[in-house]
Amino acid sequence: MSACPICRKAEADPKYRPFCSRRCSEVDLQRWFSGAYVIPVPLREGLKEDDEKD
Repeated sequence: MSACPICRKAEADPKYRPFCSRRCSEVDLQRWFSGAYVIPVPLREGLKEDDEKD
């Protein structure tokens, strides 16, 4: 088994896999919500972020 990606604890609970606990899973979720994690996407040529339409 691999270590928890948040606290690096070796023992992981199968219920919260790949995390070792609910706390670590919620820390990870909060990092996504706060923008700490991002998936970069290149802008198409000729478009600016302000010009994108829904």
